[in-house]
Amino acid sequence: MTGFPGPRPMHGDEVRLTTNTASATFTGNVISQGVLRDGRGFVELTLPDVDPQQRREVEWAKRFQYELYRSGALLYSSPPLTLSETRRTSDGSLVIAGSP
Repeated sequence: MTGFPGPRPMHGDEVRLTTNTASATFTGNVISQGVLRDGRGFVELTLPDVDPQQRREVEWAKRFQYELYRSGALLYSSPPLTLSETRRTSDGSLVIAGSP
C-alpha cells in the first residue's frame, strides 16, 4: 500500500524503519496516522520504546522511511520523510513526525 496515511490510525505489530544512518525493526504496538498542523500534512509514527540505541538513532535522524506490517502483511510503505519532531508519550512510547 502506498500514498499518505489519513487521519484514522493504522495499527500494526512491526515496523521496519530506515533513517539516513541506520535501519531498525520495532515490534509491538505500532501506530501510523496522518495529522494536519498549521495547514501542513505530517505522518506520526508511534513506536514501542525497547532499545535505547535504536531510539537515539531515530531521534538523531534527519530523514526516515518506514514499512508498517500487521501479521506479516504490509499495511503501508512511506515515501522518504523529513523528521520534524520526536517526543515521548506517558507510557514511554516514541512518537516521530515527518513530512514528504
